[in-house]
Amino acid sequence: MDDRDWSSEHDRARAPVYAEREADWRVGAVVYQAMVDRFAPPADLESKRHLYPAPKRLMEWREPARARERLVELGVWGHEVDFWGGDIASVRTRLDHLARIGVDVLYLNPIHEAFTNHKYDALDYAAVSPEFGTREDVKGLASDLHRRGMRLMLDGVFNHMGRNAPIFVDAVRSPTSPWRDWFFIGPEFERGYLGWWNIANLPEVRLESPLVRSRLWGDGDSVVRGWLRDGVDGWRLDVAYDIGFAFLKELTDAAHEEKPGSWVVGEVWNYPEEWTPALDGVMNFHAREIVLRFLDGQIPGGRAGRMLDAMIRDAGIEATLRSWIVMDNHDTARLAHRLPDPDRRRTARVLQMTLPGAPCVYYGSEVEMDGGDDPGNRSPMRWDLVADDNPDFAWFLRLVSIRRASRALRLGDWRVLDSDRLLAFLRRTERWSETVVVLANALDDPVRECVAVRDSKLMNYAPLVDALSGGKVVVNAGLIEVTVPARSVMLLRPPADEPGRYSPYERVR
Repeated sequence: MDDRDWSSEHDRARAPVYAEREADWRVGAVVYQAMVDRFAPPADLESKRHLYPAPKRLMEWREPARARERLVELGVWGHEVDFWGGDIASVRTRLDHLARIGVDVLYLNPIHEAFTNHKYDALDYAAVSPEFGTREDVKGLASDLHRRGMRLMLDGVFNHMGRNAPIFVDAVRSPTSPWRDWFFIGPEFERGYLGWWNIANLPEVRLESPLVRSRLWGDGDSVVRGWLRDGVDGWRLDVAYDIGFAFLKELTDAAHEEKPGSWVVGEVWNYPEEWTPALDGVMNFHAREIVLRFLDGQIPGGRAGRMLDAMIRDAGIEATLRSWIVMDNHDTARLAHRLPDPDRRRTARVLQMTLPGAPCVYYGSEVEMDGGDDPGNRSPMRWDLVADDNPDFAWFLRLVSIRRASRALRLGDWRVLDSDRLLAFLRRTERWSETVVVLANALDDPVRECVAVRDSKLMNYAPLVDALSGGKVVVNAGLIEVTVPARSVMLLRPPADEPGRYSPYERVR
């Protein structure tokens, strides 16, 4: 008899849903975010010095990023023109590291030509910044990743450009410029043009112009479509919440038309509901804030679970699975800075790897690099911390290994579990053996609670084993009575069958 003959009708009906998710590379992927300038040192820095003329400064790799004075005449901060020399070629030398830590997708902060180190002030969307290399280098990186079964995503900064962009300079200089329609220019604006958040260096792009949208994503040779044809697999869209639903839908449709199955994820700090199908998914900052406030003791575990449950129900599980679970990135303090207590920080990483969605890992998070707000969070990668005897690195490798071995954590459904002080939920598929019960305690004391596991196939008097500690809990009439140690988390799973021994799961598959 085939094992599937023992499945319930519910499981048989749901099986195609999980199979479809499993075939979709966007569902539950591990995403790694890297700033090209800061990720890996170049092979020959001396040969590149001419690419960093004053006021740009080329730093030593061991120097951390520090705040510097404002360069008033340029409209930027001094730390925005500090460079460490990383490039696309140096990124390509570190793909073994990405493979080791279980990365499925490499997402790069902007690589297009720009004046600053962060490149959010584009000069030319079609060209790679010369400090980073060439378009051919990006094609090579995409090919290298594809050979390893990984994908490449770029950062699309289409809401604004840089005030040094030749097309903007021409548009401001001449009322008859063919680029005038690209920007908001007029006497009604304080500087004569509209800047994003009134930042002088970031003139807003006038997306209301059909011509502009055609050049960015509509035309066959547009920015979005052209990079997808060059081997890129998707886009992370900067300040997507400012672009708006209608224009995002146009862009996403164009990307899917050019490359079916491509991934378009938006930087959305808002509540995630209704941002799909305008996007495939969002950077889930709402979930991040709930997790951090739970770990800070501001939100009790039970209420945190209900808030996450409401979010997932409102946004939909499919959109949530294609969204990024973010704990830190270039716009936030690093997690090691935000949660200096190592136990709470490790609990946060467990939740990042077990909540529905794609964990987005900021470079250096695998070794818990420290750093406060910008620019402290953007220091060069600490390769000296990538060592087997580094407990943070060992913990990260362990979590990634657990996740990769768990189909439920990658693509399974979500159920919140009723609890008072614990954040409690489970992830499950149509297979009983894949269920994972997650119980997190943010308090300074152990918490003992009775929790209903809400899974009909977790059999009576059968044990659940903690994947982190090896401890066991017994299911009794669908309930477990469990003690979760202070500032920790448990991942409970059914044990594997032992051939030749009785299993309560023999006919519940």
